[in-house]
Amino acid sequence: MVAAVEQRFGPINRLPATIEWLTDNGSCYVAGETRRFAREIGFEPLTTPVESPQSNGMAEAFVRTIKRDYVRVNPTPDAQTVMQSLPKWFDHYNQLHPHRALGYRSPREFIADRST
Repeated sequence: MVAAVEQRFGPINRLPATIEWLTDNGSCYVAGETRRFAREIGFEPLTTPVESPQSNGMAEAFVRTIKRDYVRVNPTPDAQTVMQSLPKWFDHYNQLHPHRALGYRSPREFIADRST
């Protein structure tokens, strides 16, 4: 969590505003210490409904897309390289990557089209 926050916001002790942190109900995510730490740095821990395949399916589809369209087609000799590449891949995914569910538009294009 700290690495993700620092990657996005720089070295800070707490997020500038509360951000919802959605996870499944895995033991590492629902552990009291994990949830307490998440709140301390500015996350609001939320979990998907129990036995909610739709919510979990969306997360798994996202992970599958990142692996298929980014990790497997880029040089990834080690975990550090992957971690350094994630922000660039996420930007591409949100700005340019066409999504079938959005009419083959990127999320940013979809949002822009709905705003006009």
